[in-house]
Amino acid sequence: MIDETNKQDPVGDQQAAETPEDLGDVETITEEEALQHSEAEAMQQKLAATQEQLMRVAAEFDNYKKRMERERSKLLKYAGENILRDLLATLDNLDRAVDQGRADVEDTGKKLEAMLEGIELTRKGLVATLERYGVEPLAAIGLSFNPDEHDALTMEVSDEIPSNHVLREFAKGYRFKDRVLRHAQVVVSSGPGKET
Repeated sequence: MIDETNKQDPVGDQQAAETPEDLGDVETITEEEALQHSEAEAMQQKLAATQEQLMRVAAEFDNYKKRMERERSKLLKYAGENILRDLLATLDNLDRAVDQGRADVEDTGKKLEAMLEGIELTRKGLVATLERYGVEPLAAIGLSFNPDEHDALTMEVSDEIPSNHVLREFAKGYRFKDRVLRHAQVVVSSGPGKET
């Protein structure tokens, strides 16, 4: 005969081991898991919102870059517009001087004098326009030769001007703000001539 009291039932033992207190623990774990799950969902939503916001910012920045590039291109294209507009007045004055020279006037001396006066006034206006935009002539005659501002075309003997100083200039040099726009083309003194 088999003694059923000593026989162990694994399923029965497991059920016997689970008490109502143990079932409460299962529910607590489930609540913690649910809480973690809801926190994870909230973090995912927050991440998605942040990604969307970053995409918007990136798109806005890209549009800004494109707009700035268009404006920069436009500024470069029309950068000289103001100075060119001011130079048109000089061109008008030169046209008037040429017309004055072609006019039928009996006194040639007066005609030439009027034309020269017009050209001098035109030159003054042009110099004033250039100065307004920061263009200034470079001083050269009598100064020490400076290769950063002068181009030496030749050297000549001079008893008045010391050696390596500018004797005269063929073309005036100009500075634009802090940069040399055009070097002066000059003749440099080689000093006094040798006595024979």
